[in-house]
Amino acid sequence: MTTTHEPAWRTALSGAQILFVAFGATVLVPLLTGLNPSLALLGAGVGTLIFQLCTKREVPIYLGSSFAFIAPVIYSVQTWGMPATFGALAAASFFYYVAAGLVKWRGVGFIHRLLPPVVIGPVVMVIGLGLAQVAVNMATGKAGDQQVVPYGTALAIAAISLAATMLTAIRARGLLKLVPILVGVAVGYAVSLFAGIVDFTKVEQAAWIALPEFGKPEFNLAAILFMIPVAIAPIVEHVGGILAIGSVTGKDFTEKPGLHRTLFGDGLAVNVVGLFGGPPVTTYGEVTGAVMLTKNFNPVVMTWAACFAILMAFVGKFGALLQTIPMPVMGGIMMLLFGSIAGIGLKTIMDARVDLSSPRNLCIVSVTLVTGIGGLGLTVGSFSLQGISLCGVLAVLLNLILPRQREEAHA
Repeated sequence: MTTTHEPAWRTALSGAQILFVAFGATVLVPLLTGLNPSLALLGAGVGTLIFQLCTKREVPIYLGSSFAFIAPVIYSVQTWGMPATFGALAAASFFYYVAAGLVKWRGVGFIHRLLPPVVIGPVVMVIGLGLAQVAVNMATGKAGDQQVVPYGTALAIAAISLAATMLTAIRARGLLKLVPILVGVAVGYAVSLFAGIVDFTKVEQAAWIALPEFGKPEFNLAAILFMIPVAIAPIVEHVGGILAIGSVTGKDFTEKPGLHRTLFGDGLAVNVVGLFGGPPVTTYGEVTGAVMLTKNFNPVVMTWAACFAILMAFVGKFGALLQTIPMPVMGGIMMLLFGSIAGIGLKTIMDARVDLSSPRNLCIVSVTLVTGIGGLGLTVGSFSLQGISLCGVLAVLLNLILPRQREEAHA
């Protein structure tokens, strides 16, 4: 375990700083999906502590709400309801356990062979692009068929929120560069106050200290089968996150404590958090950026960040205040965020130099993109695969089934 002689108050302050960096993204997921933001904070805190327990507190990493599950959660809530969605999110950990077992059995290389860039790239692109309509509707003040905020007002607020987020991401320096979402929300919220579209009724009614309202999971087979394949993308994101924090700290965490332990820890965190109604958690790139910036590699910092997140979850008025953020503010940020997710998928393909002139690769990418973005569904009895889940399974199967060309087979 990493130890330093840093005073406890300074370690605690570093922990608060980590929470500040991860805060915007952590609460954004529940605000977009209708889950409870207080439970997202509680889940991030509890999930990080579970991860630390499984990895002997050796990895300076923080777990926050996963963006990969936004579209599936929105679809699942509309199709099967909130309790079935909670159960499905808890079951999504199944793939993490399988991945952890495979890594323990066959080594890290097996995961890379099963999920190469030609599979992961298009699946991640679908996760982002599949949400395009949701982002546009929120940015223009629409909820379903209802115009909740006047079109012109909504579009102006969304544009200001988007501009603030982009400028922070591009022009800011130091710690501020790591919190563009937080800056975008703050600026958009301030403009919304002037526009008079913020409703403080929930804040006035909320208690200062309150137990978050826990979800009651139900286990619906169709919802579970839909949600489990979604975990493919965050598992690959997890492997990338572990390699990234390893390169920052100069340690190989895939060897010690071992990738099988980190995958199991992340999976167990997803499992537990889902059971009480929080969004699934994943490793956070923003936090790795903060660790690189501060050069503080002490995992105890993440313990403090987790404890602060848990404490904030019990401040009732704070949770209610988060729910007053107007829809256009979130919509403006989503337009950048979901496009960025698609961009990461594209970067995965480009960085690996996937040859798209190869008919085999083109077939995998094309079928994955169209089935995912088009929302193709496959239903046999109670078994159902839709959109992202179906395209994820298809991408893996096509990669395993389609014959390789001679030069690829020998590569």
